Amino acid sequence: MTHHSLYGSPFSLYTGRARSYLIKAGLTYRETTPTSEHYAKVVLPAAGNRQGIPTLETADGEVIRDGAAIIDHFEALSGHGFSPSRIKQNLISRLFDVIGAEGLLRPAMHYRWNFDDQNLEFLRFHFQTMMPKGMKDKTDKAMQAMRRAAQGFGVVPDTFAVVESLYEQLLDTLDAHFAAVPYLLGNRPCIGDFGMIAPLYAHLGRDPKPLSMMQTRAPHLFRWVERMNRPEPDIGEFENQADGYLPDDEIPETLIAVMRHLATDFVPETLAAAATINHWLSTQDDLASGATAERGVGFCQFEIAGVTISALAQPYRFYLLARVQAIYESVTAVEQATLSSLLEEAGMGELLSARLTREIARTGNLEVWS
Repeated sequence: MTHHSLYGSPFSLYTGRARSYLIKAGLTYRETTPTSEHYAKVVLPAAGNRQGIPTLETADGEVIRDGAAIIDHFEALSGHGFSPSRIKQNLISRLFDVIGAEGLLRPAMHYRWNFDDQNLEFLRFHFQTMMPKGMKDKTDKAMQAMRRAAQGFGVVPDTFAVVESLYEQLLDTLDAHFAAVPYLLGNRPCIGDFGMIAPLYAHLGRDPKPLSMMQTRAPHLFRWVERMNRPEPDIGEFENQADGYLPDDEIPETLIAVMRHLATDFVPETLAAAATINHWLSTQDDLASGATAERGVGFCQFEIAGVTISALAQPYRFYLLARVQAIYESVTAVEQATLSSLLEEAGMGELLSARLTREIARTGNLEVWS
């Protein structure tokens, strides 16, 4: 049987997003670590020579780097089967994709790297599986590099309390939502579900410390995590078993409550990151079209609950956010008013104007400046 090859890892945040999509789409794949000679000689060059997971090699040899691009590829082939057709649900689905992929990195990194008494041996085992032959002794060095990355996302002792408070409240709001419906927008996963599973599985729903928190404090959320990793709908505890999204383009109040809470952190960081990146762009007189858009271009500062956080300003967030803004721009003025009202109600209205002065595109499996 022919199959796709997914290069990733069970403990990789972004692999979880692509894997969940492949499972729910019923696609045949095999997951392996990016440590083989074939990966180094064939897959990596085709992936733009960027060492990143997930990367997928299709059954016919096409290489696709990045979880969003993997999902884009198969959504186009399937007629966008996990993209809601109604405007409000489509926009909210895309917004949760951004939030999941980019907006929950602080709790994901905090609960992974700052609880060694519970997590350390579990993580060491998984990092060893990702090391090429003859380099197992480099495991601790690789782990320390990821600890430093956590600090770059704003996870430092002065922010631990606010990160934990926000995450505990998020557990509560998500648990209330998934007690009412099995997925974000009804009985079928959407693009936003795949974005959210990235941090909520590999880090927060699998590492020992946050896993125990989720299982005891948010059991309905934990069931969603299980559900997102199973090929069937897995909605037996719900009375309504019909496939599909909520009728009449409904956005349930439980999901609005989740968005209001997420806005506390996500909106200030997004606005600060846009300002930082735009300032950086204004100083780059020789930044050619097609130049690689690096993962970070400096640090932005913003305040949450009286605590100042400094975090890496990441252009990729705006590559994804532009998709939300494109949905808004594609509809009529009346429909735009509806979307604006919805986002304002959820505390996220400012995201429609949070833009970079240069767009980001993809070429050769890399994000590049247009």
